Amino acid sequence: MDKDVSGPRVVVGVDGSPSSHAALRWAVRYADLIGGGVDAVAAWELAGMYGWSAPAVDTDFDEEIARQQLTQELTETLGAEGAGRVRALLVRGNPVDVLLRAADGAEAVVVGSHGRGGFARALLGSVSQHVAHHATCPVVIVRPEES
Repeated sequence: MDKDVSGPRVVVGVDGSPSSHAALRWAVRYADLIGGGVDAVAAWELAGMYGWSAPAVDTDFDEEIARQQLTQELTETLGAEGAGRVRALLVRGNPVDVLLRAADGAEAVVVGSHGRGGFARALLGSVSQHVAHHATCPVVIVRPEES
């Protein structure tokens, strides 16, 4: 999905977690209110990219499969019509760095309160906390919806 986003742009981080699904829905509703578009950003890193002990290549990662999973996640969360209005971006790099770069010039960046690796008792996940402290635009942190 390589849609042109004209007008205000809302960036949302997606990682498959319930918090990111709630953030995605929030971002789409907000973009509708301001007449803007949504960039759904998923980041991936190579194993060992920032450490010394792990191998430099993640042999289990398949970028094409990851793109398909991102598209499927958008469709399952927003429905086919909603997902068709969102630009899906799969970007290699540290999730915090990727989101901060993507949010440059955006109306807002929206993240879930916890990612897939978050601790249940923590108030904020590390990605959402770093984005909140370093983004150059307003940041919205969304908690997962109650079931």
